Amino acid sequence: MTVSATLAANEAVAARRAAGQEVLALGFGEAGIPVHPLLSQRLAQAAGRIAYGPVAGTEEAREAAAGYWTRRGNPTEADQVLLGPGSKPLLFALQHAIGGEVVLPQPAWVSYAAQSQLLGREPIRVPVPAGEGGVPDAALMVAAVREARAAGRDPRLVVATLPDNPTGRLASEASVKALCAAARELDLVIVADEIYRDLMFKPGAFPSPSRWAPERTVTTTALSKNYALGGWRIGAARFPKNGPDSELGQRLQESARSVASELWSSAPLPMQHAAAYAWSDPAELVDRVAMARRLHGAVANAVAEAFAAVGCDVRVPQGGFYVWPEFTPLRAALAERWGVRTSADLARVLLDEFGIVVIAGDAFGDDPAALTIRVAVPGIYGESDSERLAALLSNDPLEMPWIAESLDGLRDKLKALVA
Repeated sequence: MTVSATLAANEAVAARRAAGQEVLALGFGEAGIPVHPLLSQRLAQAAGRIAYGPVAGTEEAREAAAGYWTRRGNPTEADQVLLGPGSKPLLFALQHAIGGEVVLPQPAWVSYAAQSQLLGREPIRVPVPAGEGGVPDAALMVAAVREARAAGRDPRLVVATLPDNPTGRLASEASVKALCAAARELDLVIVADEIYRDLMFKPGAFPSPSRWAPERTVTTTALSKNYALGGWRIGAARFPKNGPDSELGQRLQESARSVASELWSSAPLPMQHAAAYAWSDPAELVDRVAMARRLHGAVANAVAEAFAAVGCDVRVPQGGFYVWPEFTPLRAALAERWGVRTSADLARVLLDEFGIVVIAGDAFGDDPAALTIRVAVPGIYGESDSERLAALLSNDPLEMPWIAESLDGLRDKLKALVA
């Protein structure tokens, strides 16, 4: 097991900066905006709460998380909620609790597969529908699961990421409905990672699997993306409510809670206090998320246009803060000039020759020969909290001088790469 590719990218940025080298940090998936003062106040108020809390979380925080989901069309009660120190450990606990092997979209966030491997299981990767991201193609998944079971394997769950990391795309309603139908046919649990849900760039109905497969969908979220609180480590999982014909939700929740009791005991109480405030959707924080959507959307679209301008295939990002360019149309030129044959080669050339830190597509399970990379755009927002705050508050973030300069530099470097 190696260090996560996303965290390794962050360490590469720090090392280059410490050596005085130029770097354009587009690798680490951190939201890149300052903490809201009201959240800092809530954290400080609870700093003295140093005891262990309930394994599942405090009643206050679980009630707030339940309200968060209910206001988004997914009715939830507090007893359906399990809190943890970020959504990543919750996702690991879920894989452990559900058992068997996991079906992943291809590409998919790096930690899903790594967590499966930590449990001694190899993931089953299924390509996403053309032009989409975050959800396996349902027909291909049915074939893959049946083939795996015929070979003696034991797939039991499928992960969906909405909107998606790494592609920045939101799966269509039709694709999510098809996934739900296939999961029911195959008796798979759906784990819906909706950590980027509040960062969709355009309003519209959200295609959560819990709408069409409520009896078998576990949903996760956290505060690390919408409020940029990655270092605070607080997340929540929502389990299906018991129905008259199924005890699946209760069984999974109790198993995950047991895992949690041995892995992290309880989520930190000061973080739960701040999270309870955030998940209550106060007007000031709702406004902050709206500004974050504007910033992420403006810069992500500008970055996508920069890659498209040099001949990459790149889909318009729909949420989060990622861009997923494919350099296949430029394969011959890149091979001749730079010796690029794989996505890892491409990421290395971008770093060594141009000081651009990105993550190769094969880290997300993509075909290495596809020449894809994941670009995380918050590295463009500014070098200080004051710059990042100014970008967040601006009605036109692209007019900020440092953002315009970074985008110009990116365009120039990409032109040099493919010239």
